[in-house]
Amino acid sequence: MKISYKWLKDLIEISETPDEIGKLLTATGLEVEAIEEIESIKGGLQGVVVGEVLNCEKHPEADRLSLTTVDVGVENPLSIVCGAPNVAAGQKVIVATVGAVLYPAGSDQPLVLKKSKIRGALSEGMICAEDELGTGTSHDGILVLDTDLPNGTPASEYFGISSDYLIEIGLTPNRADAASHFGVARDLKAVLNRPITLPSVENFAVANQSLPIPVEIRNPEAAPRFTGLTISGIQVGESPDWLKTRLQTIGIRSINNIADITNYVCHELGQPMHAYDAAKVKGGKVIVTTLAEGTPFVTLDGVERKLSATDLMVCNAGDGTTPEPMCIAGVFGGLTSGVSAETTSIFLESAYFSPASVRKTAQRFSLKTDSSFRFERSTDPNMPVFALKRAALLIQEIAGGKISSEIVDVYPQPIGDFKVEMKYRNISRLIGKELEKAEISRILAALDITIENETESTFTAIVPPYRVDVQREADVIEEILRIYGFGQVELSEAMSSDFLSDFPVNDPEKLRLRISELLAGNGFNEMINNSLTKPEYQESLKESLLGEPVKILNYLSEDLSVMRQTLLFSGLEVIGYNINRRQRDLKLFEFGKTYHKSGDKYIEKERLSVFLTGNAQQESWVQKSREVTFHDLAGIASQVLSAMKIREVEKQEADKAIFKSGLTLFVNKKQVATLGLLQPGVAKKLDIKVPVYFADFDWEYLLRQYDSAVQYKEVSKFPEVRRDLSLVISKKTTFEELKQLAYRTERQLLRTVNVFDVYEGANLEGKKSYSISFILQDDQQTLTDKVIDKSMQRLIAAYEREFEAVIRK
Repeated sequence: MKISYKWLKDLIEISETPDEIGKLLTATGLEVEAIEEIESIKGGLQGVVVGEVLNCEKHPEADRLSLTTVDVGVENPLSIVCGAPNVAAGQKVIVATVGAVLYPAGSDQPLVLKKSKIRGALSEGMICAEDELGTGTSHDGILVLDTDLPNGTPASEYFGISSDYLIEIGLTPNRADAASHFGVARDLKAVLNRPITLPSVENFAVANQSLPIPVEIRNPEAAPRFTGLTISGIQVGESPDWLKTRLQTIGIRSINNIADITNYVCHELGQPMHAYDAAKVKGGKVIVTTLAEGTPFVTLDGVERKLSATDLMVCNAGDGTTPEPMCIAGVFGGLTSGVSAETTSIFLESAYFSPASVRKTAQRFSLKTDSSFRFERSTDPNMPVFALKRAALLIQEIAGGKISSEIVDVYPQPIGDFKVEMKYRNISRLIGKELEKAEISRILAALDITIENETESTFTAIVPPYRVDVQREADVIEEILRIYGFGQVELSEAMSSDFLSDFPVNDPEKLRLRISELLAGNGFNEMINNSLTKPEYQESLKESLLGEPVKILNYLSEDLSVMRQTLLFSGLEVIGYNINRRQRDLKLFEFGKTYHKSGDKYIEKERLSVFLTGNAQQESWVQKSREVTFHDLAGIASQVLSAMKIREVEKQEADKAIFKSGLTLFVNKKQVATLGLLQPGVAKKLDIKVPVYFADFDWEYLLRQYDSAVQYKEVSKFPEVRRDLSLVISKKTTFEELKQLAYRTERQLLRTVNVFDVYEGANLEGKKSYSISFILQDDQQTLTDKVIDKSMQRLIAAYEREFEAVIRK
């Protein structure tokens, strides 16, 4: 963002140099990136003076050259060879002396004047034309002056050259309030404790009601406030030099006096404005609304653009049934409705548009204008009327005309202040120094933040709506500190820090990094995907997904119109993309968020997804390649759960709508993970025809379950004993059920249960055979055969009773 030093001085008294102002602004958070001196004529015409041609005669060696002697106020007149056809004795002229540096119009290279010989004649300078000085583009002849200024007077005095300093600020996105000279002056007001003097609008007066143009807002969410008025009898033309110079300093090209004034007010007050030719406001009415999808609109740059149904437009009444667009609200004007040389009356707009609405439209059209830059970051909703009066008075001063309507101000739901509850002790804690209450009060008042409900220890800070970045206690404290000065907070002997929120017992980022490293060590690659997805993906599995989908109100395309309820489809998109590029052996994982709606609540969850497809390892001379199996995925899931200190889980069959085969894992009756082979139909939605294994973890629950404490247990001195059983049971009975029954039956001695063989055959119709091993151990003594046999009999009885098992001997 570019700020003029002189312009700034119009708003606040400044005795400091530009460099000193730059340091103050940087200290308050408005980082100054560069300070450059700007002159109305580049180079300032140093070494260029007013002279008088004493003699002029033809060059004996060249018909088009003249030999002149010129008085430039020094003892001896200068001999100058001149090629201009209009040079003559007695003329007052502009002379560039030896050593002067000129910046000719249309050239990037400076011209340095040297003493030279031209066709044998000495030339000690140059009598200048307009383009050679950089004051214009004409090269018809030398400038002939009508002036009584004495010879030798610097040309800068004749041309009234002014200089200014351009201060470039690297404006951060949160400081939309400082996107103007007034906004920067507010920071200086607070840090220097000096008042701001805004331009007066006391002389604003409505001359007549001859041209009323009412305003209708059909989309108040996107256009909370819209103000306007009309001015008749104006004369569109060139802007005065002071206005062109101000705009030129901050890099804005002059267009005409009306457009220049709207630009001037935008950069002065931070309020974008737009002027329409009142004669082109059809139906005598302005309508702020959206139009049908695909409506064509030609913008000021002559490009026809197709509107989206969500693009907010400033329209006229058109044919009375369908509004006709005049401007993309807050972004760019239209080609046919703007001010031209024939315009004699205007409708002047000053509005507050929704940042989200402007941002979406500007991004869709790839249009970045001074207007959209400010509206996207949020402007001051209380500024439109003042800015409107300021611009109207400038137009009357420069372009003439009379205000021919009352101010129209459509503001159905005024935007209120932000209220932030504050504690004095928190201010001291975060700043690291106890400030006097009077100093806190002074700083907040200087920042337009008022104090209410003050007690000995607390108060309520009332923050104006233009400070959209100050809505929390920590934000207000940061405002106090940046104005008070970081450099004024002394360093204590013992360095420490403080905070307002508690840190979690377990650092989520460290645990996430630990699991990422575990997966990467197993050959996995991490992916990061968009949280937006196609609605048809999730629609097919809506019965299996949590809640309702979260739809985007201002989506850019139908393919990205809902938030993802699962990490499944975004991962499958990555797999499909890679398979199409012949990368078939994939191990991928993602930490990401899912979103769903439950009633009126919007719920956001942290999840971890893992994907496997293709071969488990590449073929080599040592071993053949093999395809990944469920056990590869189960092994990774086991490592993840183990690293998160999850030891015991319960298992159930996974949802058949998603998984062809798989398991759902529970801890304390809470589902923590689901893993298995995806149904071919699910993968085929993304044109994936190979088997894909997928695991989904509830990362938030795993974080809550994690216990960083380490418990140690003495290794038993007594040996463990293994016993095996072979059971014939129903096909419907799972090993998980057998294992849980074993632990319930033998609580003291049983350490582990494992299945080492499963048999199904024609001779076991409707049944299957499990071979199971049991590890028994007593921490207090060596187990005897009697004790072991007693435990095994209890297990056999339990299996026979609960599952009608037949024990094979």
